[in-house]
Amino acid sequence: MSSIFDCGDEAQLLAGMRHARQAIGRGELIVMPTDTVYGVAADAFSPAAVQRLLDAKGRGRDQPPPVLIGTKETLTALAESVPEPVQRLVDAFWPGGLTIVLPAQASLVWDLGETRGTVAVRMPEGRVALELLAETGPLAVSSANLTGQAAAISAFDAEKMLGDSVAVYLADGMSRDGVASTIVDATSLVRPPADSDAGRVRILRDGAISREQLEEVLGDLLEPAPEPDSAAPAPRQDGDS
Repeated sequence: MSSIFDCGDEAQLLAGMRHARQAIGRGELIVMPTDTVYGVAADAFSPAAVQRLLDAKGRGRDQPPPVLIGTKETLTALAESVPEPVQRLVDAFWPGGLTIVLPAQASLVWDLGETRGTVAVRMPEGRVALELLAETGPLAVSSANLTGQAAAISAFDAEKMLGDSVAVYLADGMSRDGVASTIVDATSLVRPPADSDAGRVRILRDGAISREQLEEVLGDLLEPAPEPDSAAPAPRQDGDS
């Protein structure tokens, strides 16, 4: 049976964090608050736990979950390379609502799904999320909802959808704005396409960070918005919280 802890109560917060750490260590799922929407989380380095996360949401391996990290420096351990423009994005928007897709370190022993050698990474804001990540390390985290349903903006919304597939729910009020993170693909900055001398950053999903904010940091390195009639569908990416 699932347990729900009110993180607004210091005693419940301490107990909830302990139970969440233990659940992650056992390969179970937890629901956690972030600065965007609530997320369902699993140990990123446990293939069985990641598969449990996908199953709970009703998703396939073609929609791998992003990874949340507790420090900016952790990005260099997960990504093959962190180009200077990406470092600018990190400095401008982390912690915050920007998920960055980069080629993953080849040495990493994990299985997030059909990632095509990439990893989507974000450092969230929020005391509960950052304290938990500091203790667990990187977590595979997706929005806490069933596929096709609205993202949960409270732990109780998440519990109605995910039920006992989640071991621990950390409740910390309503999500600040209920808007999921913006996802950008920066893989071509590391591996430029064969027909170009340099890559650009492409927006895969609009969200908490606007195109205008990204343009201020990246300038011409941000790929122009596609024409409405000619826009190709973006690669399928699971929403992160």
